[in-house]
Amino acid sequence: MNRPTIYASRLALAASFAFGAFAAPAFAQDATDAAPAFAQDATDAAPAADADTAAAESGITDGDAIVVIARKREERLLDVPIAITALGEAALDKMGANDLSGVQGAVPNVNLVQGRGSASSANFFIRGIGQPDALQTFDPAVGVYVDGVYMSRIQGALLNLFDVQRVEVLRGPQGTLYGKNTIGGAVNIVSKKPDLDRTLGEAAFTYGDYNETTAKGYVSVPVVPGSVALSVAALYDNRDGIVTDPTTGEKYNDRNNLSARAILRAQLSEGVEVLLSGDYTRQRNSLTLGYPTAPLVGFDYNATFTALTPFVIAPAATYGAYDYKATPSFHNGEGQRLDHWGVSGTVNVELGGPFSLTSITAYRKLRPDLYIDIDATAAQVGDVFVGIDQHQFSQELQLKLDADRLAGVFGLYYLNEKVTSHQEAYANDYLRYVGTPLDFIRYIDDDQNLDSYAAFGQLTYNLTDQLSLTAGLRYTRETKRYHRETTALLSSPVFPAVQVPSGFVFPDDLPAPYNAQNEVTFDAWTPMASLSYKPSENIMVYASASRGFKSGGFNGRVNGLADVTLEVDGQTEVVPYFAPEKVWTYEAGAKGSWLNGKVTMSLAAFHSDYTDFQARVGGGNTGITGGSFPVINAGQLKIDGVEFEAMVRPSRPLTLSASVGYLDARYTEFKDGRRPPAFSCNPTGSKIVCKPAFAPPLTARLGADYTVPIGAATLSFGGDARFVDKQYLSVDNREGLMEDGYFLGNLYAQVDFDKFYVRGMVKNVTDSLYKTDGQEFSSVGNIQTVYYGDPRTWQVTVGVRF
Repeated sequence: MNRPTIYASRLALAASFAFGAFAAPAFAQDATDAAPAFAQDATDAAPAADADTAAAESGITDGDAIVVIARKREERLLDVPIAITALGEAALDKMGANDLSGVQGAVPNVNLVQGRGSASSANFFIRGIGQPDALQTFDPAVGVYVDGVYMSRIQGALLNLFDVQRVEVLRGPQGTLYGKNTIGGAVNIVSKKPDLDRTLGEAAFTYGDYNETTAKGYVSVPVVPGSVALSVAALYDNRDGIVTDPTTGEKYNDRNNLSARAILRAQLSEGVEVLLSGDYTRQRNSLTLGYPTAPLVGFDYNATFTALTPFVIAPAATYGAYDYKATPSFHNGEGQRLDHWGVSGTVNVELGGPFSLTSITAYRKLRPDLYIDIDATAAQVGDVFVGIDQHQFSQELQLKLDADRLAGVFGLYYLNEKVTSHQEAYANDYLRYVGTPLDFIRYIDDDQNLDSYAAFGQLTYNLTDQLSLTAGLRYTRETKRYHRETTALLSSPVFPAVQVPSGFVFPDDLPAPYNAQNEVTFDAWTPMASLSYKPSENIMVYASASRGFKSGGFNGRVNGLADVTLEVDGQTEVVPYFAPEKVWTYEAGAKGSWLNGKVTMSLAAFHSDYTDFQARVGGGNTGITGGSFPVINAGQLKIDGVEFEAMVRPSRPLTLSASVGYLDARYTEFKDGRRPPAFSCNPTGSKIVCKPAFAPPLTARLGADYTVPIGAATLSFGGDARFVDKQYLSVDNREGLMEDGYFLGNLYAQVDFDKFYVRGMVKNVTDSLYKTDGQEFSSVGNIQTVYYGDPRTWQVTVGVRF
C-alpha cells in the first residue's frame, strides 16, 4: 500500500470512529437539545458566581459557554473544525494558573517546557513539535499571541494571566489565519475588553506555602458611557525559593513578579472601534537551579598543549536523591532580571455589507539579564551570563468577509525583530595545565535582524446548510542577518592570559559562523484545506490537511569550526546555517453537544510528516575536549496521535471533565553528520536508536467540580488528576535526561457570597517528584542537568467582584 493510501485509510478510520462515537446520541436528540443563542459578546461578560455558570466554565471544552476567535471571528467552539481547547477565566482560577505554566497537563498532547535556567521562559511543545534550544536565535515552533500580537521569543513568554478572558490552544500548523506562521500550533491569549456601559472589577489576595504573596486587581470603567472605557489590571506575585543551598541556606527558584496592563476602548461610531493597550512585566528572581545527573568531567593539558587527560570535577547527584537541594557557584547575589513591555493599537472598521477591516500595530521590548548555573554545582564549569536586548515591530492587516454562505479573512503581515546579546561563559574548574587550574572566560556578542513578510487568506464556503469547505494559502518570506564576535581567554599562575589555542576558539569578528555569509532568506507556500459536515446543529465531523513551515537560521552557539562542519553524503562540508522545518498534518475529528449542553465531546486523530527537524545536539568534530554545539537538519519524523476531550454534567451541581492525548512520535530518518558518532541517534548510519524528545506517548486529565447553594452563598469544590507519560528531555536521549512519567493531583474549595469569595487550594497533593526540562551540554564538561516541578504547595485566596 503506498503512503497516500495509508494516510487516507488512517483518516477514514479516524473519521469513521469519530462519527460513530458522536452520531449515536445525535439520533436521540430532539428540538430541546439545541444550544442556547449567544446574547452578548463573551469578552464583555461580567464575572458570575451562580451554580450554572460556575459549572459550565469549569469544563475544558464547554462549547455552549465559550466563544472563540480561533478563525478571526466569533464562533462557538463546536463550530470550529480545528483541534482546539479553550480555558475560560473560571477554569484557569480553579487550576491556580497564575501564569501559562498552569496549563501544563491540562491540554492533550501539549507539553510546556519551563526552566532551562530561566524563570520567565515558556517553551511549548504541541504534538511533539517545539523549539529544541532556548537560545534567542532559534524560533518558537508554537506561537504565543496576546490579543493578536505575536511574542517572538520564549523568554518573557511565561505570561501572567491576571486579566485574561480565556486561553485558546490550537493544535497543528497555523498559518492561513495568523500573522506569524507557526508550525506546531498557537496559544491565543484573549484579554478582557473594557465594558462600555458598566463598572466592573475584581481584586484578590493570596497567601500560601513558601510565603507566597499574590495580589491582583482589575477594574473596567466607562469613561464616556457607551463610547469610551478604560480597564487597568495589575498583579504582584512573590514566593520564596523552593530550592535550598545546604551550605549557605540561600533560596533559589523563587518568584518575584510585577505585571500591569491598561486597555482603552473607544467606540468612535457604530462601525469603528479602537483598542489601545499597554503592558509591563518586571521580574527580579534568584537563580533557577536544576540538578546534575552525570559527573562533571574536566581536562588536564600537558606542557605542550598536545595531549589531554580527563579528570572528574564533581560527581553526579551531589546530594543523592533529589530533595530540592542544590549548590551553585554564584554567591554574590547573581540572579535574573527581566523587563518586558509593549504597546499595541487595534482598529476594527465595518466597511459596509459583508466586509470589515482590522489593523493590529504593535511594538514590544524585551530585556532579560540572566545568570544561569547550567551545571548546577559548586564547580565553575557551565556558568553563564546572558544579556538580551530584543525589540520587535509588527503590523497586520485583516480584511474579513462574513456573507451568507461565504466567510473568511485575507491578511498581510510584517514583522521586524532585532535581537542583540552579550554573553559571558565562566569555566575556571574545567581545564588544567599540568595540574594547575586554568581560569577560562569566553565573551560573546552577537546580533540578529529579522524581516518577515507574509500574505495569507482563508475562506469557508457553506456548500449546504450542513456541508462546508474551507481552503487557505499563505506565502512567507523571511530574511535573517546575523553577526557574531567571540573571544576566549586562558590564564593561570604559570603564565599570563593568552588566547585559547587555535582550533578551540572561534576567531574574532567574523560576520557569521565560520563563513563569509551573514544573510539568508527563506520562503515557503503553506496551504490548508478542510471539509466539515454537521448532521445536526450541535454535531460536527471534519477532515483537514495543512502544511506548516518554520524558518531556518544561524546557530547562535557556534564556538568553532566543528559546530558547522558535518559529513554530508560522505563529504566533509561547512554548513553555515540550518534549513527550515516543514510538516504536513492530516487530521480528522468530531465535536458534539447533547442534552442542552450537559454533555460535550471532541475527538481528533492526526498524522504528521515532519521533515528537516532542527536538532541542536552536542559533541561533534572537536576531539576530546568537546565544546561544540552543532545544529543539524536531522531528517524526518512520523507523528500519529489521538486527542479526546469531554465535559459531562450528570446533575445540576456536578461537572465532570476529561482529556486524553495519545502520541506516537518516531524518527524515520536521522541524518547525523557528527563524527565521531558518540551519542548519535544513528551511530551506524542505518539504525535509529532515539525517540523524539518532549513527546510523551500519553497525557491525560480527569477533573470534577461540585457546586451547591448554602443559604445565600455557593459552595464549590473539586480538583483534577493529571498524568504525563515517560518522555526524553534531550534530542539524543541521554539516560539521566529522562522523565519516567508522573501523576499530579490538585484540589480546591471555594465559597462565593454575593460579591466576595474565599478559595483554598492544594497543588500536587501527593507531593510527586517530576522533571519538567533538561539541559544537555555534554560537550562541555559532560553537563547534563534536569529541572523539577513544584512540590506540594497550598494557598488561600480572598477576593471580591463588583
